Amino acid sequence: MLSGIPRTVRLLAFGAFLNAVVSFTFVYLFVYLTGPRGLSVAQAGLISGIGGVGLVAGNFTGGWFGDRYGHRRMLLTGACVSGAALVTLPVLPLAVLYAVLPLAQYASGVVRAANAALVAVLVPEGRRRQSFALTRFASNGGFTIGAPLGALIAAHFSYDLLFLADGLGTLLFAGYAATILPARGAGHDPSTRDSRAPGLWSELRARPAVLVLLAAIVVVDLVYRQQYSTLPVFLADHGHSTQFYGWLIAVNGGVILCLELPAAHALRRRTPLPVVGTGLLLVGLGYATLIPGPGAAAAVLMMLSLTLGEILYKTTATAYVADEAPAHAQGRFQSLYAGASISGQVLAPPLGGALYSAAPALLWPLCAVLGCLAGIAVLVARRPPAHSAMPPDGGGRGTRGVSAVAEHAPAAETGSPARGSER
Repeated sequence: MLSGIPRTVRLLAFGAFLNAVVSFTFVYLFVYLTGPRGLSVAQAGLISGIGGVGLVAGNFTGGWFGDRYGHRRMLLTGACVSGAALVTLPVLPLAVLYAVLPLAQYASGVVRAANAALVAVLVPEGRRRQSFALTRFASNGGFTIGAPLGALIAAHFSYDLLFLADGLGTLLFAGYAATILPARGAGHDPSTRDSRAPGLWSELRARPAVLVLLAAIVVVDLVYRQQYSTLPVFLADHGHSTQFYGWLIAVNGGVILCLELPAAHALRRRTPLPVVGTGLLLVGLGYATLIPGPGAAAAVLMMLSLTLGEILYKTTATAYVADEAPAHAQGRFQSLYAGASISGQVLAPPLGGALYSAAPALLWPLCAVLGCLAGIAVLVARRPPAHSAMPPDGGGRGTRGVSAVAEHAPAAETGSPARGSER
């Protein structure tokens, strides 16, 4: 399953795993703010919300900066900024947190977008799904270990140590990535950019299926992330314990770790849009299982359907956007997808919470309808004939993208998602 993945991606995936083990800060951020920092729930919610906006903004802009200044450079810069901010956070005054936390989240988002672009640059079209699956596997595996480890550290030592470990881990990852990916020149030279290349909007209009996919991902991420906001409230309101919810999340992580890499390998030759569309349908159908009632069996079935849908659509959609991107806009295409794929982190809690408060019986039917409509939209999307005629490997757009970027940027500007990867 790993035979087609370049050595550089495997090395950086290992670094991503190690860094994800200590990337537990934002899991316990709200508890830290309302506990040791003594903030009110409203104040903590405001800071967390601003941080979420910073994360989404970093995802949307990281690839833009990478196209101009080099994706490797943005990876290292973002990791250093994020790590330094986290290390100093425990000793900062409360007022400064309103600026430093969003900065750390923004830098993390930049790293995530730049990482995706680096994988897209290194791996030719038609071979990217396994590479993206490996990077997700590494990050999810590290997070699975890191979340309970962070709880132990907070319980037996202090929350300050969480931020220190997270920040140092991020800085160490930056050093590790710089060692693995030494620049062969002075860096990305902006003068080598082709001023005659079409603009981003022109490139997107030439690829209407990509626009459909991006819109569908925004809709589905709003639905998908209800599992982290309204779902635990719904379960608690119907007599299920926090421990039961924790086991549901464990089902999600366990199935992903067991099946994502084999699924990416098995489906690597399948046309991507049907795979993505099927995954989005499974997300919508998963929430439909909650409509009859809040039983434990329905909740487990919902999580299984949601997880299988995630396995199908997330890796495949990321690789599809990379395959469709022209060489000069690879980073911007990945930024658009990265921002869309994490938009629910900002949109899901307020929108889902408002609907659940006003009309709780409507939440799951609406989630099911939105997820299924997004899946249908992707299933009926079609690539323009000019693109579909290009060969998937060797002489296709992906291979030209690799050579073009290698010509105008440091040859080592390749890598994989590290800190900031989303589930």
